[in-house]
Amino acid sequence: MDISNLILQTVVVDDEPLAADLMEEYVRKTPFLKLAGSYSNGNEAFAALKEKPADLIFCDIQMPGLSGIDFSKMVSENTKVVFVTAYGQYAIEGFKVNAIDYLLKPVSYDDFLKSAKRAMDWFGMRAQAEYNESIWVKSDYRIRQIPLESILYAEGCKDYVKIHLSGSDTPVLSLMSMKSLEAKLPSKRFRRVHKSFIVQVSKIESFSKNHLIVNGTSLPVSDSFKNELAEIFR
Repeated sequence: MDISNLILQTVVVDDEPLAADLMEEYVRKTPFLKLAGSYSNGNEAFAALKEKPADLIFCDIQMPGLSGIDFSKMVSENTKVVFVTAYGQYAIEGFKVNAIDYLLKPVSYDDFLKSAKRAMDWFGMRAQAEYNESIWVKSDYRIRQIPLESILYAEGCKDYVKIHLSGSDTPVLSLMSMKSLEAKLPSKRFRRVHKSFIVQVSKIESFSKNHLIVNGTSLPVSDSFKNELAEIFR
């Protein structure tokens, strides 16, 4: 699949005007990025993203009011965040919220471009998954092809995942993270509804406040995903 025409809608969030200007300049000079907005605080950015979602956000961490860390927890799972900050001690906290990268100010264009390319690789992998009708996973010392249509849901279990399939009582076990599996699956068909569960939306039989049913099995739903599910089935 050719992803050379893929353009990432990109947003800058920084309360420092000079830092924001620099990030905007970097975005504009990067061919596969398009500046979709620039905001001085997380609240303003979040309100805008509800109306017009973005693919990638370059976000400061220390900002008045809503911090960059808290803001990143509010955005869609389909939006990736690169933290940009002058304080190196936030790196570990940033990666705990699945930031795709972390940049220290002052940011050179070379470092910016590396982060942008990392984001492009992630979106390219996701686009490839959406184009394909199956995924390949390592299981029992071999590489196995799994048709997307057969996947009911995936369950995270420490260092591996269980992929539950229709018509089978035995899940496929694969030594990988939920994050890695999520990158393989097309986001239009699959949703992370809990830190330990990814479901195929078309396989959901019903859902309530805290649980959903897939193939007769009750699965938990995290607070952060309730509104997203409600939007899907509205």
